[in-house]
Amino acid sequence: MTERTISGPLSVGCVERDGSTTSRVPDQATAFTPTSVAQRTGVALIGAVVGVAGGFVLLVVAPSAAFAAAILLLALAFAGGLLSTWSPCGYSSLSLLRPARPYGARSVLRWLPTFATHAAGYVLGALALGLVLGVAAWLVPAAGFGGWSLALVATVALAYGLHQSGLLRMPYPQRRAQVPHDVRLRYPMWKIGLLYGFALGLNFTTYVRTPILYVVVVAAVASGAFVLALALILALNLGRFMPLTVNALPVRDASVQQWLARNERRAVIADVTVLALSGAALLTIAFAGYVL
Repeated sequence: MTERTISGPLSVGCVERDGSTTSRVPDQATAFTPTSVAQRTGVALIGAVVGVAGGFVLLVVAPSAAFAAAILLLALAFAGGLLSTWSPCGYSSLSLLRPARPYGARSVLRWLPTFATHAAGYVLGALALGLVLGVAAWLVPAAGFGGWSLALVATVALAYGLHQSGLLRMPYPQRRAQVPHDVRLRYPMWKIGLLYGFALGLNFTTYVRTPILYVVVVAAVASGAFVLALALILALNLGRFMPLTVNALPVRDASVQQWLARNERRAVIADVTVLALSGAALLTIAFAGYVL
């Protein structure tokens, strides 16, 4: 078995196994690309300011602070799933789980079972992870979001926003591997879709680039509610699954991959902004709920 090092914008520590070749991507200290501390701080501050304003708006329109927090966290989980597309696993799924050439109505129809089994894999993965987190949430002495639990989630979100901006170092314990490419040589496409969906849906068996995953896990446990914990993981996995729908369109795989590469930097900036915005909004809701 040989090993080769890959460099580039996706230097995030994944290991790809393909037959007799192992491709190892070295870890990267930070994924953020703006050159100055002022730029990095500015992105986080803008997100936080917008988050404070958004938190007050949610408090006005939502029936309760707990409901506002739940809606915001479900949206954060879905956004985290979308942003996880910018990782070696996201690139691999989009490039491998495609309709057969030449593209047309028949090839898309033959591809639909793969699309369906991939979705089923994500659901199974969400159920497995959600069950574990749901039981943990049930054991936590909290009923819904509010007070200390919401403040904890907000703090974690803000901390990982700073981590993504390169201003703070936070723990990032994950298995540094991605989905195995060699399964395409052994299984039909619909089975590959199921296996990939389940592996990615577990979220900790492959490398997930965005730390929104950690915020969602903390939120699921801190919610103190089994159903809400499961709903958060389902929302996360829905966001991870949705980019596959692009393969039903008449676009070339190279075009999709190039678009992802061109928007790599924007995705990281979006990650920082979403984390800072969500953390500030959740902290605002927690504080206002405590005062009111």
